[in-house]
Formats: sequence, structure tokens, C-alpha cells
Amino acid sequence: MLNEMMHRPVVMEKVVEFMRTAQGGFDSEGVNQIQAYANERGIPIIPHETAKFIDLFMSIIQPEQILEIGTAIGFSASLMAQHLTSQGHLTTIDRYPLMYERAKENFKHLALEERITLLEGDAADILPTLNGPYDVIFMDSAKAKYVEFFPECMRLLKVGGVLLIDDVLQGGTVLDDESTIPKRVRKIHRKLNELFEVVYASPHRASLIPLGDGLLLIRKEIIEE
Repeated sequence: MLNEMMHRPVVMEKVVEFMRTAQGGFDSEGVNQIQAYANERGIPIIPHETAKFIDLFMSIIQPEQILEIGTAIGFSASLMAQHLTSQGHLTTIDRYPLMYERAKENFKHLALEERITLLEGDAADILPTLNGPYDVIFMDSAKAKYVEFFPECMRLLKVGGVLLIDDVLQGGTVLDDESTIPKRVRKIHRKLNELFEVVYASPHRASLIPLGDGLLLIRKEIIEE
């Protein structure tokens, strides 16, 4: 069911429109095609302004190892994989066959099968089995699970690595009193607020960017016991 909270702009609509129209496409025509396919069919992927930021960020970082939680049809994984080092690799996790089967097709079309490993299943089960370390982790999955996955993500990140968490503002309603939130999304509201409390109480450096429905960046500063 559509979570309408995620589709309210957190900045002025004219600014959102400018970011989505003034910034061009991506270097990879295959990535552009996946984006167009998703947008035409209403398949949820990161919005253009967030994708452009991640594209720039990854080009600066030049990561060797990336972990993604939430593959969908493979748009963000395909985008990030463009910036891997020559020996780099991306691992992505998803539990929905309808999505990850399409992602497999997209990875094959972009000749990324050797650069991307798709792990099928629940991230709650898979994350504890991974060793890392990863340069970048991108989490775009069940919003109520973010706070649960956060400790595992920080364990898997190398010191100096960055965790990006997408869709954390719920159209800005994450700041509203819980009594004003529709009952069916109150758990998400509570868990996102818990996430902010945990992140901002941690020793790691963090910044919240109002792109899309909110992008939270956390840089791992130390190894926690």
C-alpha cells in the first residue's frame, strides 16, 4: 500500500521541480533506461535529485566495496556500481522476487553480473552473516527496520566509511506529534524517531540532507566495542 507520507515534498515544490529538470541524466544510458522504466510504471526508486547527489558522492569516494539494503529493480545499485574501483564489488539485498528478478535482468543488460552480487532474503537474516568491511552502505528498505539494522551497518562499515539512509522524513511528518499520524504508519513514525535518537547519540558524524524524502548520512568515526 502506498505510504503517502513519503510523497510530500520537504522543500518548496518549485525547488524540487528545478532539481529534477535542470540536472541532466547519467553517464550510463542503461542507468537512464532503468530510471525511465521505473518512472513510467510507478515503481519506487530514489528520486532524481537524490540519485544525482549519490552519483556525485560515489564519484568522489570511488568505493571498492558497497553494500545496499533494498535492491528494488536495481536502479540505485546500477548507478553506484558505475563508480566502483576496477576491483570493486557491490552486494545488494532484497526479499521481493518481483523486484529482484527484474534487477537481475537489468544487471545482465548493463554487464554488471560480475560486479554485483544479489542476496535474496530478509536483511535481518542476511546482515549478521556478512563480514565487510564496506566503504559505503546504502539503506533504502523497510523504514521501520532502519533502527534495527543500524548497529549491523555500523559493524560492517570500515572506519571512515559512510552509511546513507534514504526516506527518513516521511514528508516532514516525522517531526509531528504521533497522535496526528495515521495509525497504519505510526510504527514507521516511532521507529524513524528512534533512529534519529540513536544516530545523534552515537559517536559518529552525521548530516541530514533534505533531498527526496530525506537522506541521512553517517560517517563511522570509531570502532565501537
